[in-house]
Amino acid sequence: MLIILVLFVGATFLALRAHSPTHPSTPTTRPKTTTTTAAKSSSTTVPKSQVSVQVANGTTVTGLAGTITTKLQLLGWNTLPRLNGPAQTATVVYYHPGFLWAAQEIASEIPVPQTAVKPIGAVTPVSGAAGDDIVVLLGPDAAG
Repeated sequence: MLIILVLFVGATFLALRAHSPTHPSTPTTRPKTTTTTAAKSSSTTVPKSQVSVQVANGTTVTGLAGTITTKLQLLGWNTLPRLNGPAQTATVVYYHPGFLWAAQEIASEIPVPQTAVKPIGAVTPVSGAAGDDIVVLLGPDAAG
């Protein structure tokens, strides 16, 4: 009985060692990092679903923020409840540091020109959106 137990333990040890990731015959793989070419940076980006996006309506078009919020949500962005914002003559996509790539992608998905993408700076463009990664303040160009 003792011999069978020793053989079983030895066989188990060899089987586990053969499947170990440090075994020489098993190649090791490293996790891949995702880089973005839009930001021209080598930093790792986070998934769209983890980027908080606030959309505010700066137009007189009723429901525009809701329409754009739904569109971005369907594209995989983490959208927050829509808001009304101050009147705008053109859409601006504000971003916090590290989220330029997201702002550029959102601008192309709305679509508005890439010149609409701006760093958020010290002033919050919409009340209650200070901690959001992206703030989209819609102008009449987003209604068309």
